[in-house]
Amino acid sequence: MTRTFNWKLVFKTMGVLTTLEALFMLIPTLTAWCYHEADLGAWIVSSAVTWLSSWWMLLAGRKAERRVGEREGYVIVATIWVVYSLFGMLPYWLSGALPAITDAWYETMAGFTTTGSTVFTDVAAQTHSILLWRALTQWVGGMGIIVLSVAILPMFGLGGMQLYSAEVTGVSYEKLSPRIADTAKHMWLTYILLTVAEGIILWMYGMGGFDAICHSMATISTGGFATHNDSVIGYSPAIQWTIMIFMLLSGINFTQLIYLFRGKPEKLLHDEETRWYVSACLIAGALLAAGLLFWTGGHLSSIRIGLFTSIATITSTGFVAADYMIWPPVLWMVVFFLMFPGGASGSTAGGMKWVRMAIFAKSAHAEIKRRIHPNAVIPVRFNGKTMSETATSNIVAFMFFYVIIIVLAALCFCGCGIGFDESLGVAVSMIGNVGVSIGQWGSSGCYAAFPATAKWIATFVMLIGRLEIFTVLLLFSRALWKK
Repeated sequence: MTRTFNWKLVFKTMGVLTTLEALFMLIPTLTAWCYHEADLGAWIVSSAVTWLSSWWMLLAGRKAERRVGEREGYVIVATIWVVYSLFGMLPYWLSGALPAITDAWYETMAGFTTTGSTVFTDVAAQTHSILLWRALTQWVGGMGIIVLSVAILPMFGLGGMQLYSAEVTGVSYEKLSPRIADTAKHMWLTYILLTVAEGIILWMYGMGGFDAICHSMATISTGGFATHNDSVIGYSPAIQWTIMIFMLLSGINFTQLIYLFRGKPEKLLHDEETRWYVSACLIAGALLAAGLLFWTGGHLSSIRIGLFTSIATITSTGFVAADYMIWPPVLWMVVFFLMFPGGASGSTAGGMKWVRMAIFAKSAHAEIKRRIHPNAVIPVRFNGKTMSETATSNIVAFMFFYVIIIVLAALCFCGCGIGFDESLGVAVSMIGNVGVSIGQWGSSGCYAAFPATAKWIATFVMLIGRLEIFTVLLLFSRALWKK
């Protein structure tokens, strides 16, 4: 039996989600009013346009059938990021903060995808409302617009399982309770509590209240938008250690964190992916620290900076505690390779994810054993479970497409007049949602001088990386649109 695509439900869902964005816009609007900032009018217009557009979508989706199939789920998840960015760019453009549409689009997509690269040459000169909106876009995009929405959509008679499975990253996803909406609520409650906790600690260590809020949202979302031009270089060691710890926590699967906060630490301690992820952060941090100790002649701050750079890069946060481009080339090449793995599945971090890296490595090891013992049955196990051939094939396909997209993006950037090494670095940074890169677009993460065409390509690569490739590629598949 065939069924038609449920466009009305797509419009209805988009209307609900865009209404949420209009509500989020009221926060910087109120901020602009409190600080008597000149861009208040731009915020009022942006909020009004977003809200009116959401009502148009709701009207277009009247009397929609209450069925969300896999096709509708993938379309909603892939397109809502574009819709959010279209409306999210309005404050930048209307206020004149970013008068070029290309720059406004880039900044917004870099926020919602938590990539964290910026086109602002002088971040500190921006208004409080603009800085807060940058942090908010990352915070909303960090946990995922869809994970937020599945906690609300049931109120409108819309299901959320298809959206959740299309949005949540990794090889598999885990429900904390029978109802998917409850799972989303648990994840968002943990997300909010971590944000509040970090903000309070940063404030207690001397960071201003407004900066503490913005940096906390940028940390927990692993986004990396700072309120100063030098990222967090100018802050005290205590503040940098605090940000470092919360970056590390944000790179862990949030379901594992929830179990930890519920008094079940054994779930976290016995999770293989967490062990791979934390071990990589510590080993890479030790390697960078050792190199810096040798290069600086034994300065003890090298330990903190090495660990900070390792965690910030692996989690794809992109904060910097030092300009690593002035380090010896071998060290910033280590930083480059740390852009690939990312954090754990089900976290806010980007990258390939450690569950895939671990299973891929175990599969390669098992293949070597099979070459030696052709008749032996050598299963690949992860967390005590034997991985199916389907799961392993999915990982191999993901890694293949990940590398192919990096190559194609690097070629496009080269075609825009960017050097090969910098093109490769930016391609890896964009698909991993890291933000910082190497060369001219290194630790500063400022892409103001990036060619306009390259910016549009970069935003598309950001989106592919944030939605883990397949969700976007499926939109270009004929099979998805067949009845």
